Amino acid sequence: MNKKYYIFFLLCFIISCKSNKQIFSKNEYGLIVLTTPKQYFSTVSLDSSKLLKRLNGFIPNIVFDWRYATTNNFTKQILYTNPDAYLRIEAANNLKNVAIELEKIGLGIKVFDAYRPYSVTKKMWEVVPDDRYASDPAKGSGHNRGIAIDLTLYNLETGTELEMPTSYDNFTENAHANYQQLSQIVLKNRTILINTMQMFGFKVLDTEWWHFYLPNSSKYELMDYDFKTMSKMCNVNTHK
Repeated sequence: MNKKYYIFFLLCFIISCKSNKQIFSKNEYGLIVLTTPKQYFSTVSLDSSKLLKRLNGFIPNIVFDWRYATTNNFTKQILYTNPDAYLRIEAANNLKNVAIELEKIGLGIKVFDAYRPYSVTKKMWEVVPDDRYASDPAKGSGHNRGIAIDLTLYNLETGTELEMPTSYDNFTENAHANYQQLSQIVLKNRTILINTMQMFGFKVLDTEWWHFYLPNSSKYELMDYDFKTMSKMCNVNTHK
């Protein structure tokens, strides 16, 4: 390469790096949390695997039960409004494969929560400051990174949920992924859920049979976007 061109490209790279550093700042815990569309698109431009995908219309047989948009949750508060389900593209593609596999045995996915704003995680920690059941804001959640999802199974023919060990957000030993003092039908249902999710790259949280995540969480930045902003950003992704 011509020396002048090499110096030119090197300068452009250095300027780009400095520019990217300027648009990111750390919070009180020393964590980078994306809060503006510019920050999100900057990360995606460097790594396309960080793209977010809207699940509704992408995942077959998916339905939703948005507990945190109501007071029917462990905090007894409405934690967000106008929710929609988003995951990073790898997690979304994996979940699509899960749904296709489940359809073969007459089952569908019911989602309680997917992407969750970081500010909501902080509110949850105020109510339950126990990292077995809530994420410490000093670390952030897989939900905030767009790689975690809370879900259960339902019967495609009847629309009824399959019986599972506990209700959603049950903070007892019964909700642990390896708890065995359960009926055979419940054990079978939980096994189908966990095995199918694991087949396509997800891990289950030890203390919550409904919580699944990709193992490479450190790769992804935390995000704190409301769902209106998230919708706008993903619409831009769709039309690029």
